[in-house]
Amino acid sequence: MSFPGFPPMPDFPAGEVWLAGAGPGDPRLLTLLALHALATADDIVHDALVDSRALDLRRSDAVLIPAGKRGGRPSPHQRDINEILIERARAGRRVLRLKGGDPFVFGRGWEEASALAAAGIRFRVIPGVTSGLAATALAGIPATTRETNHAVVLAAGHRAEDGPSTTDWAALAGLGQPLILYMPMSQLADIVTALREGGLAAETPAALVQSATTEDERVLESTLGALVDDARKHDIGSPAILVVGAVAGLRSRLLPHLVGWR
Repeated sequence: MSFPGFPPMPDFPAGEVWLAGAGPGDPRLLTLLALHALATADDIVHDALVDSRALDLRRSDAVLIPAGKRGGRPSPHQRDINEILIERARAGRRVLRLKGGDPFVFGRGWEEASALAAAGIRFRVIPGVTSGLAATALAGIPATTRETNHAVVLAAGHRAEDGPSTTDWAALAGLGQPLILYMPMSQLADIVTALREGGLAAETPAALVQSATTEDERVLESTLGALVDDARKHDIGSPAILVVGAVAGLRSRLLPHLVGWR
């Protein structure tokens, strides 16, 4: 695949694995490199949240291998996914590991890259638009502004399925910077309690973005004190991004002039 005026796309040799991000949902947010990988790969090992329209961009004879992790549902273990990548590459296949968001931002890309390196498999990393920053931006919530903050914290809001959660929410609350949390819904009440105990006031602005960039997207604006009840009242579920801090309260200043994503 080539694009006039652009540098040539890299070769995708047999026996290599490319770890690529598919972005937050809408296939229009794929990078050109990810699109090139889809059009070239023999095997595509993909997450559950990767849009089917993105997968439709593959070669007609490419093999789809689902490897998605979904909370509370039977899912492959990470070591099994690693083995699939290694085995398919050793069989001389061009293997694309396609993940939602960015492979190195809560995407376990490091674990897969480490396993490939240990097995002597060559690989390439293709960054994607990470869901936390895309969901907030497209909803009209800036991650940073000069009037509110000069830093932002990205954190996983769920426990690893095969490991303990070590997030110190109280410590994060004490940083005085906005928090963007990925997949927080299963622990939302506990997270809110810990943030309040860490010093954040009940009036702290908070927002939830569910199913960002998809037809099911919904944005809930609330406060930390009311968030759990509001999320329950409006039936907000996964996948979702949570924003806590001053930036979560800025969206109303952009509406109704913010053009909808779809």
